[in-house]
Amino acid sequence: MPGKQPDLKITAHELAPNTPRKDPLFLAVLAMIGGSYVILIALMLAADVAMAFQDWEDPSSGETHRLSGVIAALNSPELRYATGLSIISSSIAAILAVWVATPLAYLMSRFKFPGKPIIDALIDIPIILPPLVIGLLLLMLFNFPPFEWMRPWVVFEVPGVVLAQFVVACAFATRSMRVAFDQIPQRFEDVAITLGASRAQTFFRVILPQANRGILAAGTLAWARSLGEFGPILIFAGSTRMKTEVLPTSVFLEMQSGNLQGMLAISLLMILCAIIVLTVVRGLGGRVIG
Repeated sequence: MPGKQPDLKITAHELAPNTPRKDPLFLAVLAMIGGSYVILIALMLAADVAMAFQDWEDPSSGETHRLSGVIAALNSPELRYATGLSIISSSIAAILAVWVATPLAYLMSRFKFPGKPIIDALIDIPIILPPLVIGLLLLMLFNFPPFEWMRPWVVFEVPGVVLAQFVVACAFATRSMRVAFDQIPQRFEDVAITLGASRAQTFFRVILPQANRGILAAGTLAWARSLGEFGPILIFAGSTRMKTEVLPTSVFLEMQSGNLQGMLAISLLMILCAIIVLTVVRGLGGRVIG
């Protein structure tokens, strides 16, 4: 037919017809290398569960028990308090992290301004530095005004737990949100502005709806980081029973007392919380996106 364009799509098999479409040896090597990490994580989880179900002997009575120590640890008021504080503080820290990370990541993704490389490096500081150092930096910060005036209500108090979690979680949330904004084409904003929309209208009506995956990923990552945070909380908020004790510091306290069953109970509880939250969040995310 006159004017019909020729089909220029050529597959790799057509260029090299004698080459097999699949390379089973190469794929097997990739699966072995990548799968080794997955197997390692699965074995770690399996070992933790196996230890919890293993028989153990009570040194005081000499009797053999199974799971009774784990169940007793789960029923302890200290662990119930640490669980409640962990869930509440992690949720607050994650909400604050996404609230701050969203505008920060948008500015870093879309604009060029003086000092941007310095700000970019500062955002990575909580990721690069050891967690204990982050807690020490927070502790030093509250020795100077105006933070010094808030010291009695923050340092070694519950707000200190939330602040320590937020400082680290926000860095990860910002990185996740920036990737999401980088994947949204700039021309969408340009078209909206050309049609008369303001920068604020463009951000809320065009950019944010397309960044819902990134917001969900950032919130999930921030919550998970907050739940597992240990170093900054230990230094900045302490690990006082029934006050600033969260699940990671509970593991530390149980380890100091030599209570293996308590450590196993806490680890199982943290694994269960992580699985439930990730499943629920990803399920809701599928509905929002779909």
